[in-house]
Amino acid sequence: MHTFFRTPAALAIVALMSACASTPTSTSLLDNTRSEYRQLEQNPNAAKFAQVEMKQASDAMREANLSAERRESAEKVDKQAYLARQKIALTDEVIKKKVAESDVAAAAKERDSIRLNQRTNEANQANANAQQSQLNAQMAQADAAQAQRTAADAQRATDEARAKTAEAQARAAALEAQLADLAAKKTERGMVITLGDVLFGTGQSALTPDGMRSAQKLADVLKQNPARTVLVEGFTDSTGGTAFNQELSSRRAAAVRDALMQMGVAANRVNVRGYGEAYPVSGNDSAAGRQLNRRVEIVLSDDMGTIKQRS
Repeated sequence: MHTFFRTPAALAIVALMSACASTPTSTSLLDNTRSEYRQLEQNPNAAKFAQVEMKQASDAMREANLSAERRESAEKVDKQAYLARQKIALTDEVIKKKVAESDVAAAAKERDSIRLNQRTNEANQANANAQQSQLNAQMAQADAAQAQRTAADAQRATDEARAKTAEAQARAAALEAQLADLAAKKTERGMVITLGDVLFGTGQSALTPDGMRSAQKLADVLKQNPARTVLVEGFTDSTGGTAFNQELSSRRAAAVRDALMQMGVAANRVNVRGYGEAYPVSGNDSAAGRQLNRRVEIVLSDDMGTIKQRS
């Protein structure tokens, strides 16, 4: 029989390993997202103006916490935390917009009250003048009728302008929500969606089922925003020859374009570029860095269909 002696250092290592095995995954992004969510919960306008968005933020926050409790990788936890953070930001923007609209409505109501009082005073004066002269009364009535028509015309114009503004804001909010689902990032070139290497077959240009689902989401965004176009850019790591990397990056970008076209997006709305191993976003001296460099970036244009080119 062998006798094993456990030193204090060995016991400490065992205890540390046990603690790590049971401790939820924690990242700074998740901690910051939780803090932002708590602040959002304390906003009294959340329940009043953004019930739907608040629920979406709550659901996304729950998914991020569950990912941490399941002790998934920090990358997966950060991905869920990022999505939650986008939902939180969207909710906050909706609240600000609705509060501003409420303030505008209140100011408009006050102005209408002032105008009504003014019209009442004018009518009273007109009645007093009518007692002195029938002709003056008729003229006053004509002026009052014209003023009412002018006020009605102005109100209609105001209502139409508000309706157009609300419609534009709703479209913008819907687009932000859709892009948040695709984990889009705002850059100096516009909103950029990144499809990682895992969405393609290893060393291949064909999209995986997950990659096709991401392409379908993007196709839905483009169908609902017909003025927008996209530039699909392919990149690789530095492994392999320059010619191979250039050809692979171009094929992957083209695969995304072809998928979008199959999903109903017109060919003239999708441009492609292959950059090979140029423009790395991380070092190529580690597996993690190389995986980040193997990607396809999709740049969404502005409302005029304009995309800023790489400098």
